Amino acid sequence: MNRAASRRDYSSNGYVQPPIQIEELFASKGRVKILKILVEEGELNISEIGRRARLNYGTTVQHLEFLCKTGIVQEKNFGRIRIYRLKEEDIRVRALRSFFALWYNQ
Repeated sequence: MNRAASRRDYSSNGYVQPPIQIEELFASKGRVKILKILVEEGELNISEIGRRARLNYGTTVQHLEFLCKTGIVQEKNFGRIRIYRLKEEDIRVRALRSFFALWYNQ
């Protein structure tokens, strides 16, 4: 059995999540923009992510919810303000950082 097939990801509520396919992660320009912004900037709120990605609020929320479900992005709440950041302990995040650094020659 290959490593991907035996891997189990757990969401914050303890349920096993199916592994995400890379095609799903990069299927949307908006998601790619959000990932690039989070790689470059660290933590940001929804409005700032949407502004920098040039996405409307609803679309930004949809993409961030998807990315949180994958386990790549984390949400922190400070009252009504939601802050998003990459989940640094996830090996896929380190791979994303390397990918963007190589792609943009940084």
